[in-house]
Amino acid sequence: MASSETSSTLIGALWSVDADASRVEKLFRIAVLAFAGTALLAISAQISVPMWPVPMTMQTFAVVLIGAAYGWRLGGATVALYLAEGAMGLPVFANAGSVASLVGPTAGYLVSFVAAAALVGALVEKGWGRSLTKTTLAMTIGTAVIFAGGVAWLSTFTGVEKALVVGMYPFLVGAVVKIALAVAVLPMAWKLVGKIRK
Repeated sequence: MASSETSSTLIGALWSVDADASRVEKLFRIAVLAFAGTALLAISAQISVPMWPVPMTMQTFAVVLIGAAYGWRLGGATVALYLAEGAMGLPVFANAGSVASLVGPTAGYLVSFVAAAALVGALVEKGWGRSLTKTTLAMTIGTAVIFAGGVAWLSTFTGVEKALVVGMYPFLVGAVVKIALAVAVLPMAWKLVGKIRK
């Protein structure tokens, strides 16, 4: 098992497998973590928190947190699995789930979740998850990727100006709150992991 001092991700510090572990052990770990991550995403999509000027779901918070905790490969793969579950009709998105969700006006946000999780995971693997400043920057970059992909796709339906007005501006306050929450959670989680591993 990796130590919390040498592992670059939270999940690596909490649950790793030895290099000489069997393929079955490695696949079991990946499957359990990936499905746990998609369950967290599905639950977060259903949580609606009252916020001005619009209510916010906790989906983007879960996306960046999964990327940070899992690293870029497993984080990106977990979010891709989540999208596949939604495409199969499982009720994992905020509006249930269907292939239509992945081609409709909000598809850009969903698809960008994968890139955001992978990017945040890559930054955390480079050590950005243990410093307040770098954690804030990583979470902000991940959130910006989601907005960029979402607004870019939405603008093909509405035009850029309207896409910004309906698809970004109302959600900025909520985004700041979720970034702050993620920034608070990640360093605390590292401290907790350190105590558990002692």
